Amino acid sequence: MKPRIIVCGLGRTGYKIFRLLRQQGATVVGISDRPLRGEGSEIIVGNFRSASTLLAAGIQSAHTLVLAGKEESVNLAVLMLARILNPKIRIINRLFNTSLGDRLDHTLTDHTTMSVSALAAPVFAFAALGNHAIGQLRLYNQTWPMHEELIDRDHPWLGRKISSLWDDRSLMLIYYIPVTDPIDLVSAVVKDRELRVGDRLIIASKPSVRTRRQSLIHNFFKIFARLRQFQRHSKSAVILNLALLVTVLVCTITYISINLNNSFVDSLYFTVGMITGAGGNEKIAEQAPGSIKIFTSIMMLVGTAIVGICYALLNDFVLGTRFQEYWDAARIPLRNHYIICGFGGIGLHIAQQLVASGYEVVIIERDPCKCRFLNTARSMKIPVIEGDASLSTTLEVANIEKAEALLAVTGNDIVNLEIALSAKGLMAKIPVVVRNQDPHLALMVQQVFEFESVLSPTELAAPAFAAAAIGGRILGNGITADSLWVALATLITPGHPFCGKVTQDVAHSADFVPLYIESNGKEIHGWDLLAATLNSGDVLYLTMPANRLDQLWRNAPIQLISNVVE
Repeated sequence: MKPRIIVCGLGRTGYKIFRLLRQQGATVVGISDRPLRGEGSEIIVGNFRSASTLLAAGIQSAHTLVLAGKEESVNLAVLMLARILNPKIRIINRLFNTSLGDRLDHTLTDHTTMSVSALAAPVFAFAALGNHAIGQLRLYNQTWPMHEELIDRDHPWLGRKISSLWDDRSLMLIYYIPVTDPIDLVSAVVKDRELRVGDRLIIASKPSVRTRRQSLIHNFFKIFARLRQFQRHSKSAVILNLALLVTVLVCTITYISINLNNSFVDSLYFTVGMITGAGGNEKIAEQAPGSIKIFTSIMMLVGTAIVGICYALLNDFVLGTRFQEYWDAARIPLRNHYIICGFGGIGLHIAQQLVASGYEVVIIERDPCKCRFLNTARSMKIPVIEGDASLSTTLEVANIEKAEALLAVTGNDIVNLEIALSAKGLMAKIPVVVRNQDPHLALMVQQVFEFESVLSPTELAAPAFAAAAIGGRILGNGITADSLWVALATLITPGHPFCGKVTQDVAHSADFVPLYIESNGKEIHGWDLLAATLNSGDVLYLTMPANRLDQLWRNAPIQLISNVVE
């Protein structure tokens, strides 16, 4: 019997999860706070935090509860109530606060925290890098982009044996969909099947980390360019200080000219004291003609104004944020960088992904005062530009003409569209990745405006939630042609249905693709992987269609391990 899954909170993300689970053949019930048109008895309408609503959804006999609402406080309240009603229920909890989620995962059994931003951001980053990913796979502490290879007449793999790709450690073969003569991937590898026109091969490729080796001359010019940028952005402060120095110099020369007996030091001392109001050596002015006294009075007023403004600028520079803004402007890369417009949850995780891969990043944030991740960006040494990214002047400050790509990922779809159009207006050839909440609208925006990628976080993250609800701790997932693929790690126990069997045989019968095996501290790959016998204590990494996971429910329970993905 398939386990019963409850999805609580049928907003945009929750409803997508609900539909995916139902599409994959899972027994699923949704809880919504409002009626949904076209849905029947599978939807329970009521208050999430009401015990009667959860009981009506079958919480006491349910296997898994997916908390998909936006409000973290509501998700936590439902979590506690659900554990009271059913202490053994598995919880998939949508939380943006990852630190709180980590604590919950370590405190509660069968609790998994997932974040829409963290799940969607790598695909945004891959799109900016030029990889049109359909999913992701977390292996070896790296996020591998998962994409589909459609074999056409011009494809370099046409006629190539799939077995030749099996030993390539930079690739992970996920699934094979032949155009004719259906066959599973493992059998195709063993039988030396060749790729034909129309075949589709889903693979994950090892991410590359850029290493930046720069010469001493290059570093010198980079520092010089940053100083020039610093000077440009601090122009007003420089001009005001020059005005103060000129005023002091003019007054000093004037007092020397009226009496050649006045030394330069005495005249300078009197001038500075006069302008600052400190006084000193007043006899120079007292013994001067009336015109010089009038000149002195005017200079006192002018000097006081200039000094006051200088003090204000200095105070703002040292105690305020102006120095940080100037320094951020001075650190903007000159070329080959990525511009992220909007530094919310998605923007933060995209920046982390790109920086971890060795790429330089610039952030444009319209309202830094409301951005809670600003200090995180600066701790990562990422320059932040305060301004409206839809304005050409702001984009020019970010050196858009030399940038590799621009990502418009604010929380407002209209603003993202405006930013993308502004960027294309300045640099028609720059790759642009746009965030759009509505997946249907995203497709139309991409077709009409011909942007490189228009992505919906809901579309990207929902399959991971659905996969986690079906199969436990997930290493990765992807979706293509309405088929959901999941990657997971399973610990082989004495009661495991795969225990004692040869990997090749069980992969053929269960229709999964083995990635590798951890056995006695060693990893087994390639042809040795297919010939290996699965023993108790081994950890098998595999991928399989989500709609085939129901066979795991009919067999002895498979223990899915959680520590292998940390």
